[in-house]
Amino acid sequence: MKFHFREHKNPQFEEGPKTLREHVLEDLEKTKYELDTAYRGFDYVTDPDLIDCYIYDINAILKRYKYLLEQMEALSAVPMPEYPVSDTETAVTAFIG
Repeated sequence: MKFHFREHKNPQFEEGPKTLREHVLEDLEKTKYELDTAYRGFDYVTDPDLIDCYIYDINAILKRYKYLLEQMEALSAVPMPEYPVSDTETAVTAFIG
């Protein structure tokens, strides 16, 4: 099950450009929410095909969550200057270069 997250921007609370660390933290929060949703869906299905789908989704989400945790660890281990990342540039592409 694929989820699309929409950012609601309120110009009244615009804080300026986000740093790479903030983008990764935001991605971690979204991934955690998606994982919780997948586990809840898995608990309520009875069809074997849907069970397989949820197992596949949970494994994929766990891999993404692990990857993001590794990115946070890498950001914390190496002192990097906190530079703003544009809205069109994701945290992953900014980290990779």
